[in-house]
Amino acid sequence: MTNKYELHVYWSEPDQAFIAEVPDLPGCKADGATYEQAVTNAQQIIEEWIETATLLGRTVPAPTVTSRRRQLI
Repeated sequence: MTNKYELHVYWSEPDQAFIAEVPDLPGCKADGATYEQAVTNAQQIIEEWIETATLLGRTVPAPTVTSRRRQLI
């Protein structure tokens, strides 16, 4: 699945891992030993987050398009 959710990826010294957070989906984050692994894991977690929210009858927020992303699109 291709999604359009923004990711914030950063190195976490305490975790010794890259963390990928999805600001539009509360609590949705993943980690990985590499930047690429964190992004790949985040894509999977996004799908699972959406699936779980849907099963629970919760609203799934649409991806936010920031002004910077608008310039790139």
